[in-house]
Amino acid sequence: MPSDIFIFKRVEKKYFLNPQQVDMLMSKIGCFVVPDSHGESTICSLYLDTPDNLLIRNSIDAKAYKEKLRLRSYGTPDKTDKVFLEIKKKLNGVVYKRRVALPLGDAMEYIISLEKPFDSQIMREIDYAMKFYNHPLPKMMVAYKRMAYFAEDIPGLRITFDSEVRYRTTDLELDSGDNGTKILPDDVIIMEIKTGGAMPVWLSRALDECGIFPTSFSKYGTAYKQTLTR
Repeated sequence: MPSDIFIFKRVEKKYFLNPQQVDMLMSKIGCFVVPDSHGESTICSLYLDTPDNLLIRNSIDAKAYKEKLRLRSYGTPDKTDKVFLEIKKKLNGVVYKRRVALPLGDAMEYIISLEKPFDSQIMREIDYAMKFYNHPLPKMMVAYKRMAYFAEDIPGLRITFDSEVRYRTTDLELDSGDNGTKILPDDVIIMEIKTGGAMPVWLSRALDECGIFPTSFSKYGTAYKQTLTR
């Protein structure tokens, strides 16, 4: 189950689809995939950044290397619910993600105080990044609906469909709900294909038959650019 995996190394490709393309694609690949443990869920991500938004500016400008720090939950959590503190890096098209699970209250206490709640290799890596960037703090909350699938015979393959992407720059607590300003039209769905190896033939063929092509897109980056024009 994705929520139980704490180290990722994979290639991620993104695509813009409309609802008709989603239906067409699923009619072709539905026999190869099944919903994952979360099925349909709302994902909330609290992005950490510096006062001058260094991480997201670097991510937008960089071509070979990108790095983000965030706190993620599935749904709106209570202070005692499990959330994931993550560091996500992208190097030459390969995504590396490392995360720890801890109660929301403990995660927020760490973000404010930088006193590690426990010691582990991943926690030390996150702590190093937090100190390297001089203690980034919550700057934006991004939320969206997600339907996720995986292929039982290809453990490293995961396909997700995200819609109703929204953000806010105030009330930066995950337990404050998932409301925010939308960044895309209602009929735009973001599909992500995440794989640890080559894409299976049946999926490549289906994408070609449906006229679906990869694009470059960042939810946090797009939302940040919108804040510059408001």
